[in-house]
Amino acid sequence: MGLTENEAAEKLKTEGENVLAENSQAGPVKIFIGQFKDIMVMILLGATVISILLGEISDAVTIILIVLLNAILGFIQEYRTEHTLEALRSMTAPTAKCWRDDKLKEIEASKLVTGDIIELEAGDRIPADCAVLKAAGFFSDEAILTGESVAVSKSAGSPEDTDNSLNKPNIVYCGASATKGVCRAKVIATGKNTQMGKISEMLTDIDREPTPLQKRLGELGKAVAVICLIVCAAVFGAGVLRGENVFDMLMTGITIAIAAIPEGLPATVTIALALAVSRMLKQKALVNKLHSVETLGCTSVICSDKTGTITENKMTVTELSTVSADYYFSGMGYRVSGAVTKGDDNIAVNPTAEKALTEALRCGVLCSTAEISTQEVPKSRNRGALAGRGEWQVTGDSTEAALLIAAAKAGITRESLSGNCRVLGEYPFDSETRFMAVLCSCGSDKRMYFKGAEEVLLPRCSQYISENGAPVPMSSAVRRELVEKAAEMSDRALRVLALAMCSSDTLEPNRGNLVFLGFAGMTDPPREEAKTAIRKCAAASVKTVMITGDHKNTAVAVAKKAGLLKGGLAMTGAELDALSDEELDQVIGKYTVFSRVEPVHKLRIVRSFKRRGEIVTMTGDGVNDAPAVKEADVGVAMGVTGTDVTKQAADVILMDDNLATLVSAVEQGRCVYANIRKFVRYLLSCNIGEVLTMFLGILMGMPVVLLPVQILLVNLVTDGLPAVALGMEPPEKDIMNRPPRRSAEGFFSGGLMWKIVIRGVFIGLSTLASFTTVMRLGGSLEACRTAALITLVVSQLIHVFECRSEHRSLFRMNPFGNMKLVIAVVISAAVLAAAVILPQLQMVFSTVDLSTPQLLTALGFSAAVPVISSIFSKK
Repeated sequence: MGLTENEAAEKLKTEGENVLAENSQAGPVKIFIGQFKDIMVMILLGATVISILLGEISDAVTIILIVLLNAILGFIQEYRTEHTLEALRSMTAPTAKCWRDDKLKEIEASKLVTGDIIELEAGDRIPADCAVLKAAGFFSDEAILTGESVAVSKSAGSPEDTDNSLNKPNIVYCGASATKGVCRAKVIATGKNTQMGKISEMLTDIDREPTPLQKRLGELGKAVAVICLIVCAAVFGAGVLRGENVFDMLMTGITIAIAAIPEGLPATVTIALALAVSRMLKQKALVNKLHSVETLGCTSVICSDKTGTITENKMTVTELSTVSADYYFSGMGYRVSGAVTKGDDNIAVNPTAEKALTEALRCGVLCSTAEISTQEVPKSRNRGALAGRGEWQVTGDSTEAALLIAAAKAGITRESLSGNCRVLGEYPFDSETRFMAVLCSCGSDKRMYFKGAEEVLLPRCSQYISENGAPVPMSSAVRRELVEKAAEMSDRALRVLALAMCSSDTLEPNRGNLVFLGFAGMTDPPREEAKTAIRKCAAASVKTVMITGDHKNTAVAVAKKAGLLKGGLAMTGAELDALSDEELDQVIGKYTVFSRVEPVHKLRIVRSFKRRGEIVTMTGDGVNDAPAVKEADVGVAMGVTGTDVTKQAADVILMDDNLATLVSAVEQGRCVYANIRKFVRYLLSCNIGEVLTMFLGILMGMPVVLLPVQILLVNLVTDGLPAVALGMEPPEKDIMNRPPRRSAEGFFSGGLMWKIVIRGVFIGLSTLASFTTVMRLGGSLEACRTAALITLVVSQLIHVFECRSEHRSLFRMNPFGNMKLVIAVVISAAVLAAAVILPQLQMVFSTVDLSTPQLLTALGFSAAVPVISSIFSKK
């Protein structure tokens, strides 16, 4: 049986080892050095050198710390992503039980080749894609490949079948695990040719692009670099033409160039993102990659997995239909709370008085291998409710657990039946027979209970149980009604199980003349939070798309309940295959549900949305989701059910697997981007004001308005705490009622650059006006410079409050809406006051005491700026 060792060795030479694709990893040193290629980082390093030459060691140290912090964070993020494939390889089996030379041997799984015959049993990790030759009650958990948590029954097919497409009942897949039974299978694909291998190949082919924020900061850095060179050259040239000392003008030009560099920007961006990460962690969203926080804010499409994200991932019996009545069960998932009602009017019932219901639920409890447990127990059976709160702890098949929980809501449990009913024998569920049976001793009677597919059990039923619990012959009319009822329940995307029984002394699973008990209808219900989250996304103009491996009917039914299918269409993986990329791009905007999809389909969907200019967030938990998660602008993994592979590929991990948590993260992303725009507006306006003050002063033939040390003081006072505090601005109330920004939208869209330039011009002109006015009042050059320093700093500290909103003027905002900003401004003002008043600092910064008229002049021009700006902006 199987191959000989010689045959296997020859095949190994041509096929290669049964291992996944290796990733050509960059070394840690190369990754770390790569963090310094950013243009803004290069500018800051240049500013560091200049600061050292000017003797400003403290500034140089601060800038170096900022650069190193950014480099370390970037290194950690990039180094993590390099290990995605290592996590994938760890999920493959290390060894396999294989027939070689007619002997069953345990060999390294990497040495398997096509044609090998292997043996599998419960608990084994499947080492390669194989065709099933023989199976006995064999089930495989393929959740890492398909995303669906229910184990799949496997049966023998043609030994010549070498098509390893997903979702085939006669194929077992590499990386999946055996949960029940035993199986003999023939290897048909190894290494990169397995489904797991194809996913590995997709992961290696995906390159992560810079985030929108990184692109915009890069563009900003280039603009700043050009501005710095122009300013430095212009100031130097103008001063030399006026006859100033060449060295002095060189130093002044360099100082102004430093003033033009928003050196606080990288640190402030990092701090703002880090604070958002901290807030998101409190909301159960763990961020792997810092810049993905901002990208979340411009998400325009969320591609979400169905199972466990939009739905509970907990099968729930919602109704049980007997011939005499329909019964409904409240309480979703594994929650302990719940009650039983009857009929369309939902009349509360006492389950123990409903003979047909009781018998059907007894069948569901006894004909099961699952277990449920909780510290809370039924305190009353008279209303069919289970007292207390919390959730059942479930062991075993989720479908069987759903039946146990439904019975518990009616007061029927294994414990309550143990005194009267004992299971004597079991016929396990088989993929060919499609039912399960148990032989039970119930008092003096012996009965067999059956649970299985409606189309298998119903034809074997010759009777049904009546309302009073007695068997009644089944007429053809009743049979037709039952067939129609099962179809109607299936059309509502309920998974339907038939329950039946018969009297028997022995376990005879193939006997007929059964008594029909009822149909149990169950579903994986949508989360209530997910419904709210989808509505919130719609209000924010964010499209939510559900992607699932489920049947189209099931997917559509869940989508309707979750509020996803309003005005949208559903597409299957097969329909998607029939479209070219160009055709898909044209129609994909019409669809909100994709069903029966495979990993390659998910990847195509994400890429199609991206080609349309959408910013795509993709959620996933299984290995099958990893390529699409990595390809998306923001990849989101499930923290509870997610595999290590998906978590490594993701930017964000939802610790509670909840779509509502993701929507909260989108809100935080919008907030952090708005805050970044606010402090960029603030920093650039201030820097333009400083540059204009110096540049225009030289052009007008005035003495140097501010000394280099005073410019550095301005940067210290205004670029530090106020900018950071501005990054802590809480989100505006209507932030989730605005549409997301487009991927091509510039950083300064919405007239932001115009606001920055106008405000910077006002700051510069008011500072020059303060300088010249004090000079006309007879003040000394030191007094003029001191007044200009006060005007420049105070006007900037006032301006920081204007930057709190792009939509409201200073006079329409609560000045105490951000107390951290108030405190930061008070500290900065105190530093300025100390530099102007304290004799020791007056010597350092070349400041002097001002007379009352001079001080009022400086403060008056500072206060005039926001008034003029508000009138000009008409806000």
